[in-house]
Amino acid sequence: MTRLASLPLIVLLIGIGALAMLIPALHAWVVRDLETARAFLYPSILFLALFAMIGIATSNYVIRRQGRSHLISLLAFYTVLPVMLAVPLAEAVPDTRFFNAYVEMVSSATTTGFTMFAPERLPDSVHLWRALVAWLGGFFVWVTAIAILAPLNLGGFEVASTEEVGQGASVGTTAIDRIADPSERLVRFGAKLFPVYAGLTAVLWVALILAGDRPFVAICHAMSTLSTSGITPLAGNEQSGAGLGGEMLILMFLVFALSRLTFSADDRADGWVSLSRDPELKLGLTIIVSLTVLLFLRHWVSTFEEPLDVSFREGLLGLWGALFTVASFLTTTGFESAGWDSARAWSGLSSPGVLLMGLALFGGGVATTAGGVKLLRIFALYKHGVREMEKLVQPSSVGGAGQAARRFRRQGAYVAWIFFMLFALTIAIVSTLLAGFGLNFEEAMIMTVASLSTTGPLASAAGEAPIILAALNDGAKSVLVMAMILGRLETLAIIALLNPEFWR
Repeated sequence: MTRLASLPLIVLLIGIGALAMLIPALHAWVVRDLETARAFLYPSILFLALFAMIGIATSNYVIRRQGRSHLISLLAFYTVLPVMLAVPLAEAVPDTRFFNAYVEMVSSATTTGFTMFAPERLPDSVHLWRALVAWLGGFFVWVTAIAILAPLNLGGFEVASTEEVGQGASVGTTAIDRIADPSERLVRFGAKLFPVYAGLTAVLWVALILAGDRPFVAICHAMSTLSTSGITPLAGNEQSGAGLGGEMLILMFLVFALSRLTFSADDRADGWVSLSRDPELKLGLTIIVSLTVLLFLRHWVSTFEEPLDVSFREGLLGLWGALFTVASFLTTTGFESAGWDSARAWSGLSSPGVLLMGLALFGGGVATTAGGVKLLRIFALYKHGVREMEKLVQPSSVGGAGQAARRFRRQGAYVAWIFFMLFALTIAIVSTLLAGFGLNFEEAMIMTVASLSTTGPLASAAGEAPIILAALNDGAKSVLVMAMILGRLETLAIIALLNPEFWR
């Protein structure tokens, strides 16, 4: 086991991906879809043999810069590994090109949730494979955020750090050096977080089955909820057998995408009491409740302009539909409530695209599976803005809450603003490239926000009509692939890779 853990990270990921192919192969064999079973079994055997050969060849390889190596492995996980993951998908789905399968796997690995195929076109085992890859991608985000990005002050951790972005914290003792080693941190946090991640998924799976979902649909939705990928084998959430009860269960588990304190005991200095002081959780819940109430109250405003014939029951269903959908898109999951249409009718909201894209851009918590700008950066900018307004009223006032809070409001807000500007610039560049490949302004903006925030369901929910990804040309798909990878890794991590000091 120690020898396996010492292998390069990308080699380990090849082995894990090859083993994961056996799960849909077994499922296809159980449902007697032998052709699909072979499509997953044979590549699994092939890539396990490849893993064994590469593992033997690299068993004595000594990595001089662990942080740099693992950051490169992060990039390889989202760019190179989907090539392997796409092989069984391309074999199992007839009449599709390998490039389309590759785009699908990048979408799953980054937990974006874009799909190139209509649900009825894919066998159940392929739907399971999409959800499983996204689920593994979500766990990968959990572990690498703490084990790799946190020591390098990337991924949102730079907001509260005193060190330079991408350079890591300075350490003074041998014991701390060992704890900060990325390989040891990967093993330690992986072993600690996997039972939590798998256990939460299993609990939600069983709960959705009890609520009325088929076991297959329940496991797909459970994995998609924990990974915030929004992948579903159904054409719409209204087809779910769990109904309103299933949505309530999913909403409860979306809280794990708002703050890492909900699942990481190491960050809770005062136990569960720390949650009450967590700025990300409080900000996320405030946004969800506030927007839901505003959408609900908007009904009274819209009735002055045009009377709406909506019953009280439809109003309550609309209130729930707004609550669930707002929470889902804020966490970049992208599930739509079966009552979302009632919510739009109740509030008179005919074009919800801007609202949903704004929520996805805000995103969830740092070191969670959610994408977007992240709530901690939004909170840092908010605190800085409040402090600046206080200084306008009382120029000689001194900011309270201690040195750490003052550093958070100053340096933290400064780094958050830089990231926000880079994010806005990336939106402009990606949308321009998509427009150059034939998309109109609305489609280009929706697809840009969806890919950079890793919220694929925006493609079908934000516009007047769903955007069909399969109809896009290869140039547009290539831009989306780059945008999804950039959205998951974040701009600062890419800049850190390009920093000459990082390679010295």
